[in-house]
Amino acid sequence: MKSRLQAVLLSAAVALAGFTAVTYTACKEDKCKGIVCAYGGVCNEGRCLCLPGYEGVQCETINRDRYKGVWQVAEDGTLSSESLYSVSIENGEAMTDILVKRLYNDALGGDVVATIKGDTLTIPTQTLGDYTIKGRGMLLDDIYYGKHGRLEVRYSVTNNVTGTNDNFGLDSGQVSLWHK
Repeated sequence: MKSRLQAVLLSAAVALAGFTAVTYTACKEDKCKGIVCAYGGVCNEGRCLCLPGYEGVQCETINRDRYKGVWQVAEDGTLSSESLYSVSIENGEAMTDILVKRLYNDALGGDVVATIKGDTLTIPTQTLGDYTIKGRGMLLDDIYYGKHGRLEVRYSVTNNVTGTNDNFGLDSGQVSLWHK
């Protein structure tokens, strides 16, 4: 009788362990059931992991689209006087690249390549004609222009011929303010 009771208890324990394993595995797999991630995103533990350049709950937003368009720039550099002008932002080659056209009031003679990640814009050091530029910016909400309607850009432009540096809040001076 004792061995029969042990056999029943052992069978019950094995059945319970099997049921628990199946339930745990099924629950774990169900976290991604019905979730579709856009633009090559992959579901992991019920959340979409997005490729660079995409964001959103289901990777449905192309990040650089928030930056594209015409921006009104108001700036006052450490060397240049206060100015108002427009820049336009267009797609770059990679999904995380953008082109900034007419930056520095179009004195650079070419498009500035910048990279984006979330709400951060980075202008890697690059030379355009006689100038070297570098900087960074932050995409912000604006009370008048709405969600992502303002960019605060901190950058500097060095004239490679004269050695002078016009700074817009990167190391000194005032931040360059951009509004859509």
